[in-house]
Amino acid sequence: MRSFGPNEVFYILAAVRWTLLLSIVAFAGGSLGGVIIALMRAGSIRALRWIAFAYIKIFQGTPLLMQLVLAFFIPGIFGLDVDPWAAAAIGLSLHASAFLGEIWRGAIEVVPRGQWEASGALGLRYWAQMRLVIAPQAIRIALPPSVGFLVQLIKATSLASIIGFVELTRAAQVINNATFQPFTIFGLVGLTYFIICWPLSAYSRRMERRLAEASARA
Repeated sequence: MRSFGPNEVFYILAAVRWTLLLSIVAFAGGSLGGVIIALMRAGSIRALRWIAFAYIKIFQGTPLLMQLVLAFFIPGIFGLDVDPWAAAAIGLSLHASAFLGEIWRGAIEVVPRGQWEASGALGLRYWAQMRLVIAPQAIRIALPPSVGFLVQLIKATSLASIIGFVELTRAAQVINNATFQPFTIFGLVGLTYFIICWPLSAYSRRMERRLAEASARA
């Protein structure tokens, strides 16, 4: 047992970089997967729509904690050595792709059908329609909920501590086991999460208001 001092505070705050890095990697991986899922869901091929639908239901309908544990242990069955960092990045990316795919699918479908018909009348094929006409409008619609999901993803990185990845929450657990001052330690952690997430939440709400005002003027 030791006292809680500046070294312990520095250790906890130093772990913030791993929380942020994991969030960025997971959001980037989820964005890539989310684009694929959204296009499959919004496409005209029935089989692809059902595959994407099943993927979304599986990852939205099961606990993220279980997904992270499976991402850590399943590769070992096939003789692959996956460290906690890689397992956390893979698990969170797969989780994020299901949610972002559904967010972006909804944004694509909100674009008025007349935009599809007008671009089709100009002779544009599906991918050209999506790239030049639909996607620019859908991105503007999807941006606020995507930022809101990023906030949830940052907080979800705390679950990576269960597979041994030392991010902010895991660092707090390590220090708490040595000092046994949970109120001080986890109060500091909660404040740190708030400082990270609150500006993003405020930005998301601001974008939603601006989008609503622009829609009202249209």
